[in-house]
Amino acid sequence: MKIITWNCNMAFRKKAKFILPLKPDILVVPECEHPDKLIFPDGTQIPTNIIWHGDNKNKGLGVFSYNNYKLKLLKIHNPLFKNILPIQVTRDNCKFVLFAIWANNPSDKDGPYVTQVWKAINYYDKLIKRKNTILAGDFNSNSIWDRPRRIGNHSDVVAYLANKKIYSAYHTFHKQIHGKELHPTQFMYRHQDKPYHLDYCFASSDFISRMSKVEIGTHEAWSHCSDHKPVVVEFHR
Repeated sequence: MKIITWNCNMAFRKKAKFILPLKPDILVVPECEHPDKLIFPDGTQIPTNIIWHGDNKNKGLGVFSYNNYKLKLLKIHNPLFKNILPIQVTRDNCKFVLFAIWANNPSDKDGPYVTQVWKAINYYDKLIKRKNTILAGDFNSNSIWDRPRRIGNHSDVVAYLANKKIYSAYHTFHKQIHGKELHPTQFMYRHQDKPYHLDYCFASSDFISRMSKVEIGTHEAWSHCSDHKPVVVEFHR
C-alpha cells in the first residue's frame, strides 16, 4: 500500500498528471480545489473515491483513493478542527483509520497550525489507536518552532502519538530527529534557501513494522508546480 501526501499549492486538476505516475493508493492533497472543479485530462487515472472538505472551493483538503481502496468520512468528524478528517479506509481485509490533515485554521485564536492537530488528536483520542491508524498531511509545524511553555507544540504532538506507538514514517525510516531533518518537504515561496519539514505521515507500529520505503520529492523535480514536495510512504500488505 502506498500513501502519498502532497500540498499541491492549488489547481490540482492541472497538477494531477505529475503526482499520479507515482501510483498512490491513498493520496492526501492539501490546497486542493472542490471536486466539481476537478476536470482531468483524458488518460488521467480516475479515483475510486474522493472526500473533500473546505470553505473555499478553490482551496480545501482533498483525499483520493485508487485501486479499489474505499473512503468513508466518519460521523464523529468535528468541523471545528478545520481540515482534519477522520476517514475509514477499507479494501478486502485491509481496514484502518486515516486522519487526513491540513493544519490551517486562521479563525482559531489559540493558533492556526499545530494547535489544530493538538486539539484534534485529543478530541479523537479513543479513535487514535495503537493499531490501524495513520495521520498524513501538511501539519504546518516542526519542532524548531516549539514554544516550551506552551502546551500543544509540535514536540507535544510527537510525544502524544509516540505514547500510542504511532511514529513518523520518515523519521523512523531515515533515522532522523524532529527539528533536524535532512530532507525538507517545503521551500517557502519555492526558494531553495528556505527549506522546512512540514509534511508528515505518522503510522501505528503495525504499519511501521511493514514499512518498505519512504521518499521525499526534490526541489528540482517539484518546484515548478508547488512549494511543497510529496511524502511517499510504502507498506507491505
